[in-house]
Formats: sequence, structure tokens, C-alpha cells
Amino acid sequence: MRTVDLSPLYRSFIGLDHLASLMDSAQRSSEKQSGFPPYNIEALDEDKYQITMAVAGFSEQELSLHSENNTLIVTGEKSNKETQQERKFIHQGIAERNFERKFQLGDHIKVLGAELENGLLVIDLEREVPEAMKPRKIEIGSAKLIENS
Repeated sequence: MRTVDLSPLYRSFIGLDHLASLMDSAQRSSEKQSGFPPYNIEALDEDKYQITMAVAGFSEQELSLHSENNTLIVTGEKSNKETQQERKFIHQGIAERNFERKFQLGDHIKVLGAELENGLLVIDLEREVPEAMKPRKIEIGSAKLIENS
């Protein structure tokens, strides 16, 4: 796998170093993460998204979701390791291993909730842009900042 050096971005983009560090951390985290469990990311609407993860064999108690610093962390931890060691498989195609999957969230993306049904974990996300950040129309008029009396 090729490694891309993003250090020139830190020199070139004044005030956008946050963007460069996000790209750098995304590159590092994608190299560390395996492909398990498989997932889909879907845009349902302009500001609504959904992540669907295939977590066959995991119960709700064995899954946890945490959101901190624009990162969504989904963790699956199997609790019954003793009983799995006693089982003798002829073929084991369902991976029941522990995992941690991180998703980098954009600004103002909030996790609305999650549901587990038929081995699929569905996580609903929504972008909630604050009123102060939304574009607004400015009327042209004769208003002045300082009135001369």
C-alpha cells in the first residue's frame, strides 16, 4: 500500500490545518482497520445518512456505540468465549470476533439512534446546522451603522 505524505498541506493551507489533520488521521485509521464487519453508508436525504453494519451473531448487549470528537465508535465484544472454545466446528464461516470500527463524522452530524434487526445494525445520522451557520439573505437598504446626529 502506498503512503501519501500530507505534510505539504500543513505548509500551504493557512487556517485549514484541521482539514489536513483529518485527512491524515483518516488515512492512518483506514490502514489499521480490517474489513470486518462489512458496512454500507447511505445518503437518505440531503442531511440524513444511515450506516448499516452486518453484525451476525452479536446481541444488543455485546454492541456499543460512542460518539466523541466527531468520531463514531462502534464496538462489538463477544461475552461467551469459554463456550466457543468447547464448540467443535466442521466449518466456521460466521466470524464472531471482537471488533472496533471508527467513522469520522463531519461537523454538525448527530447520531439519532440505532437498531439491531436480523443481524444488521442500522445507525441513523443527521446533519443539524445551527441557525447562525445557515446562509441568510441580506436586504440592501439605507440602514447605517453609525448615525450622525
